[in-house]
Amino acid sequence: MSIDLGKVARGLPTQPGVYIFRDARGKPIYVGKAAVLRNRVRSYFGSDALTPGTKAFQIAQRASDLDCIVTTTEAEALILENTLIKRHKPRFNVRLKDDKTYPYLKIDVREEWPRVYITRRMQDDGARYFGPYASASSVRKTLDLLNKLFPYRSCTKEITGTDPRPCLDYHIKRCLGPCIGAVSNEDYREVIGQVSAFLEGKQATIAKDIKRKMIDASDSLEYERAAFFRDQLNAINRVSAEQKAVSTHAVDEDIIAIARAGNEAWAEVFFVRGGRLLERDNFLLDGTLGETDGEVLAGFIKQFYVNSPVVPPRILTQSPVADGSAITEWLEERREGRKVRLIVPQRGERKKLLELVAENALQGLEALRIKVLADEAATETALVELKEQLNLPELPRRIECYDISNTQGTNSVASMVVFQDGQPLKDHYRRFRIKTVEGANDFASLQEVIRRRFRRSGALGSAARGLASTAEDAEEVIAQFKSAPSRNKDDRSGTKKETADGSFMTLPDLVLIDGGKGQLNAVAEVMRVELGLHQIPLASLAKQEEEVFLPEMAESIMLPRTSPALYLVQRARDEAHRFAITFHRGVRQKKGMESMLDAVPGIGPRRKRMLMRHFGSLDAIREASIDDLSAAPGMTKRLAERVKEYV
Repeated sequence: MSIDLGKVARGLPTQPGVYIFRDARGKPIYVGKAAVLRNRVRSYFGSDALTPGTKAFQIAQRASDLDCIVTTTEAEALILENTLIKRHKPRFNVRLKDDKTYPYLKIDVREEWPRVYITRRMQDDGARYFGPYASASSVRKTLDLLNKLFPYRSCTKEITGTDPRPCLDYHIKRCLGPCIGAVSNEDYREVIGQVSAFLEGKQATIAKDIKRKMIDASDSLEYERAAFFRDQLNAINRVSAEQKAVSTHAVDEDIIAIARAGNEAWAEVFFVRGGRLLERDNFLLDGTLGETDGEVLAGFIKQFYVNSPVVPPRILTQSPVADGSAITEWLEERREGRKVRLIVPQRGERKKLLELVAENALQGLEALRIKVLADEAATETALVELKEQLNLPELPRRIECYDISNTQGTNSVASMVVFQDGQPLKDHYRRFRIKTVEGANDFASLQEVIRRRFRRSGALGSAARGLASTAEDAEEVIAQFKSAPSRNKDDRSGTKKETADGSFMTLPDLVLIDGGKGQLNAVAEVMRVELGLHQIPLASLAKQEEEVFLPEMAESIMLPRTSPALYLVQRARDEAHRFAITFHRGVRQKKGMESMLDAVPGIGPRRKRMLMRHFGSLDAIREASIDDLSAAPGMTKRLAERVKEYV
């Protein structure tokens, strides 16, 4: 029996609660929470449900049943939503990918002689928990550091204080020896308190306390005990110095950034305590396709902090978190009523730190892709799958990917990256300055780059092979090919000279464009119509839904979300984007420096050329002393002082 879920939605209550979409077998495929159940669920059967590719459309297509659970508040609904997602792992929900419980450090303060140990179950038992940690190795590393800094017991024996002799840990000063009665319970618990404070990031408080004990012991002529405190203090100060100071204020905050690829996302978390970077961790998320960045962040925050024993007063994110007010209210409940702020930094040191976390997230996602493609068998599988999915005439052993970068149409540049047998071939990367296009016109810029790249190929040698549109072009190609050096050096603009070098001589098995149908059609016009390059396959990869477009097909191709083929084209696309952005930043900075030199009174074009010839680069001019500048040809000390003042 088919159920009209739209009618069911119109009959739902107007209270807060959780709704569950189920498939034909009754398995939950999506769990959501709402402040008003009826309004939220009805949205799944509105205009979005008629738009292919949206999450609402996919849920509406697959759902066969719908039920809901009413709660008293939206915060209660959020907690229940988390529980149900963890239990059922619905395919359309954002969820932590690993089906595992994360490790914590536990200190059971109810014990007479507490220990510090690893556990994977956090219970409401009065003990103190720290974490979660992403892996057992990271928590073991922390545990080893703690035991070097603080002499608590690591054994599991029953403590009577009457043992005839202590173990080795006592002799190497890694335990105070409660087993032989060498320490009072009060002093031992003070050490355990220091461990807790250290895990909370309160190193300055600990150091101050230990320094006081060292002075007291010295004043009491207990020099051996004072030396012990001195060594402990030095060790803590050394660890604190290694922890990067990331804020001029003694703040406690978590900084979260995500990097996305298809149905997966990499969440990077930096834990700042007392203005210092205490720890960092990362987590892999699944089910992110069709979600906004704010929704992915919301999904991660709910699942991460539901089990985290520590919620800081500030959480920094790249973009506003979806359902921010409800999540803030829930987090404040987790902090026992103390205030929590979700912040999207716009400027200053926090903005810079968030950019650093985002860069780490991108690197983590890239490392994951590299790991997937590191196996030769996996790479071969990716190439075979790409050939079949895109209907290529042969395996795409050589893939060339192109991207454009500019700032509001200024300083436009392009990148060409090459992947050979699934791996970056960096010697064949090339960079282009856009010469003929004014303003922000990615279509025309791509056309210029493709035209310049293939007209200078030389590998086919003549217009008869489709690489030149006129006889004059063919002669130019052949002349360049004959006179080209085997390997080109960078010219003054920072681009590789566009002659028939090793990169341009080899034709690709696939040209990949970063963009959608519009970018693809613009490139196809040059390659197919103008240059006659029908034999080279062409495709584009659109970032929004990770769709692959082909010139001959009206509909896009959706590669399987976990396939090595998708990882490969994503990695090529992201590498082209990175290479273009890096080059663009360099060009922009160089332009800025050149304009600075132009603004120096007395430095005209001739002196500017002489300075560049003498020092070799603008950076060298900036770093040069006044004496070095004044010693350059055509310069005086007064001019050197002006240059130094301006740059």
